Amino acid sequence: MASWQAHLTSWVIRRRFKPRLHRTAELGDLRRLFTPPPFKVPRGIRIAAAMLNGVPGEFVSTETGAVDGTLLYFHGGGYFALSAETHRPITSAFAQAGFRVFAANYRLAPEHPFPAAVDDAVAAYRGLLDSTPAEEICVAGDSAGGGLALALLLSLRDAGQPLPAAGVLFSPWTDLAATGDSILSNDRRCALFHGWGIAPGGRRYLAGADPRNPLASPLYGDLRSLPPLLIHAAKNEVLLDDSVRLAERARAASVPVTIKIWPVVHHCWQLMWPRLPEARQSLREAAAFLHSVPHAESNHNYIASRRHDASVH
Repeated sequence: MASWQAHLTSWVIRRRFKPRLHRTAELGDLRRLFTPPPFKVPRGIRIAAAMLNGVPGEFVSTETGAVDGTLLYFHGGGYFALSAETHRPITSAFAQAGFRVFAANYRLAPEHPFPAAVDDAVAAYRGLLDSTPAEEICVAGDSAGGGLALALLLSLRDAGQPLPAAGVLFSPWTDLAATGDSILSNDRRCALFHGWGIAPGGRRYLAGADPRNPLASPLYGDLRSLPPLLIHAAKNEVLLDDSVRLAERARAASVPVTIKIWPVVHHCWQLMWPRLPEARQSLREAAAFLHSVPHAESNHNYIASRRHDASVH
């Protein structure tokens, strides 16, 4: 059963944010509309600005320095808005769960269209590899950041590079062509977005590129040999089918995948971690999943799969 906080939050967002989004057209106004109020970093969390292989961002960890894994996190925001700073509610929660988190400030559209974000994701990951074995790294992201995390996995696999141990995807945007049934069926129920705005929003990032390019829309990619994935999505969001179809295609490609659909909550509700019980629960489950993955086995399976594919061809 959904919490009263989830019901109230979704109602307020639907009444206040969604109508304003419908009326806002200018890029600067959109960026301001999407930016949440400043987040008070919890006591015991340390944030350090950093440059990782040319990609700016910040490391988020506990002041004790205790680390039980490294997490590369990609923020959402439609590829045109938000930042590592706006997503500190999520990265701080992962830090409290024992991760050293690097939150990347990848380049944003339309100033830097596709594939700039993918290039930055690959560069940041390679920067982590300079000091951390691949089997000790996990990736995660929300919305556009979830799609970017998947694009990173596809790019690494196709380049024959070692993959991270696992991935967590919160309401990932995996289909910039906006072909899912939920684009229409959840149009009125979604607290944040109108379905008709998804494809035009994607064109801001694509700048003429094919919306079915797998590095822009990983739903259309070959998902074989990817590491274990956890997907959390909201039942009422217009992007629901981006998660449901991704899970179906991942299973068909023999990728270990777990998907959980949450009632009532809005798109990327994890950002409400301080106030929303479902946000805290989602982040706890995500951290537990990442801690539970047999990291060394993940890359062993990947390498074995690549050798098998090479022998077939």
